[in-house]
Order: sequence, then C-alpha cells, then structure tokens
Amino acid sequence: MSTDLITTPVTADLLRGCLETEQTEDGLLPHRVPAWARAQTDDPQLHLVEAQPAGVRLVFRTAATRIELDTVPTKRVYAGSPPRPDGIYDLLVEGRLVGQGSVTGGRTMTIDLMTGAAETTHGPAGTLRFTGLEPATKDVEIWLPHDETTELVALRTDAPVTPAPATGRRTWLHHGSSISHGSVAASPSETWPARAARLADVELVNLGLGGSALLDPFVARVLRDTPADLVSLKLGINVVNNDLMRRRAFGPAVHGFLDTIREGHPTTPLLVVSPILCPIHEETPGPSMPDLSALAEGRLSFEAGGDPAEVASGKLTLAVIRDELARIVTRRQAEDPHLYYLDGRELYGVADAADLPLPDQLHPDAETHRLIGDRFAAGPFLTEGAGAQTARA
Repeated sequence: MSTDLITTPVTADLLRGCLETEQTEDGLLPHRVPAWARAQTDDPQLHLVEAQPAGVRLVFRTAATRIELDTVPTKRVYAGSPPRPDGIYDLLVEGRLVGQGSVTGGRTMTIDLMTGAAETTHGPAGTLRFTGLEPATKDVEIWLPHDETTELVALRTDAPVTPAPATGRRTWLHHGSSISHGSVAASPSETWPARAARLADVELVNLGLGGSALLDPFVARVLRDTPADLVSLKLGINVVNNDLMRRRAFGPAVHGFLDTIREGHPTTPLLVVSPILCPIHEETPGPSMPDLSALAEGRLSFEAGGDPAEVASGKLTLAVIRDELARIVTRRQAEDPHLYYLDGRELYGVADAADLPLPDQLHPDAETHRLIGDRFAAGPFLTEGAGAQTARA
C-alpha cells in the first residue's frame, strides 16, 4: 500500500445502484434488496444474488491519477466444474471505459449443484489498482463485479475525492432473472441492462436477481418503494426453471405484482418483458436440471426436467408464459395507459439462436448481452419513456 495516498472512507454516498449498505467485520457490503425484505425469505439463492453488486458502482469526482480500492470478494466454485474467472471491475472516466482489473483473495464459496450445499472458506482482502489517469478533475465510476459479492474496505487516491454531483438523468429501475443480473457478460458495465442504460443515458438500478425473479410479494414492494422514472420487469424464465407454480397461480401472481408496483408508481412507464428464446424450455416445462453428461466433461450446462405432456395439466413453459403475459398486459391496458409489453424474442429470437446459441442452454454469452442491450436501448421505452411495444407472442 502506498503511504502517500489519501484514504477516503467508503460510504453510501459514494455508491449508486444499491438500495442499502451493511457494515460488516471486513467492510461495506452493498445490498440490492433491503433487510426488511430479505427477512421475508430463507432462500439462500436470493440472499446470495442480492448481495452480488450487479449495476452497483462507486461514483466520485477527483483529479487523481492513481486509485486503489481494497475489497474482500467472495468467489464461487461449482464442484466438478472448471474454476470461474475472477470478477472484473470496470473503470469508467466521464462515461468511457478506460481500465479493468480483478481482486484475488477473499472468500471462496464451494457449491454442490446436485445437493445445493455450500461451504465457505475465508481469505484476506485484495487490492485493485488503476494508474496513469489524467490529472484533470473528472467523474469516475468503478463498476463492481456483477456476480461476485464484494465488501468494500478502503479507497485510496493521490488527490481528494468528493461525491459526484447528481446527473439529472432519468432513473431506470429494472427487475429480472440471471440474464438481467448479468449471467456471463464480459464485465459489469457490459451486462445488457448496463449497456442499454449507458447507450440511453439513464441511471440504472438493476434488481436482476439470478434464479430469483419469482414474483415474490416483497420484491414487488421493494420496486414499489424505489424512486424511478422508468420501470421494467423481465418475467417468466425463473418460474419455469424452478417449476414454481402452475398456470392457475401464475396469472393472479403477475396481477398482484403489478398492482403492488402501481401503488408507488401509478403513472410511471412500466414495461413487462417476456422471456427471450430459450429452446430447452419453449415447449418443455421445468425444472431446469444440471446436464450430468456435461458435468462429467467438466462443463456446466442445463436441460429441461419436465414433460411436455404436463402442460395440459397446468405446467408452465415459455410459450405459455408469453401468452399469459401478453393477455394480462392487454387486459390491464384498458385502465393503465402507461403499461407496455415486449416479447423477449424481439431481443433474442430464433434467428439469433442460430448464430449465437446459449452456451449452457440457459444464459446468453457476452456477445449476446451486447446484442440485447443494443436492441433494448434502441427501443421506444428508454428513448421515449413510453412505447409502442405491443408485440404479441
């Protein structure tokens, strides 16, 4: 550690994109779901992913040419699969990506995909360093790894740091599954929501929750209570992945979710996005299961565990989900002129799958994240704050 650097406490006023912070024994932990909401579920998956800082960034103004950030990351290892790469930090100066880095050390969480059991070992903090920056006063953003829990320990610079002023941009609040969370995007500022937000010049609050976009009432209340100029919901894939509910329950659950959000955002443009194409679940219900043959080869991949014949008894597929969401939005639009619908296959469809297949059968790769982000940013929802998005499945 350099002794001639200025240490600035890492506090909530330097963070954007999180809804709450927690002071742990090691540092400041950003949360994307508040404590009162987390207390309403014991699901370890939700507790894991909400603490992964997708869309969360340190934002400050400084003339520093050198920046150091100490963090305690939590690395995930899936038993039987190759090691995951270290999480990436993106450094943006005046909105332009100028550097990337990773932090070694920290904790390691080993997860058994077959049993769900997890074991964590502890390690020391590591340091992220950026040097050679221009000495002029500038607005700096450090985007935290979207899929690696990150406790912020210390920020050091060779010039003073102040919180960056408000931008005046519209705030876009988005909720979705692991694809919205970032899945295997190239870096935190290149997840499809982050890319779309940058292209459309809006401030992102990303409540993409890997494996956990399950129409939970407490999530609807979080969305209701979070200030926003635009709200979007990408719904459906996790309900199928988890084989969570049947058609009879899904429709009322969506209605209730929308009702709750409208309590806090009565006239805010609200876009419902159905799932992108996912061939294994288009006509076959969940649950999604690890592909054992792929695991034996050291690869992580998934397959559908349901039976298409079960659709007649109410099991959900993506085709059924899209029909239901389109019907629900159409019905509600008669009294809610600020509600819109987008078929997710407009973002990634059959033609795209031929060129850019899903590597693990569920999640898009980095190039596809860029494609989805570009298409979403070009649509009327972010550009106009409203939309002609009335495409139907």
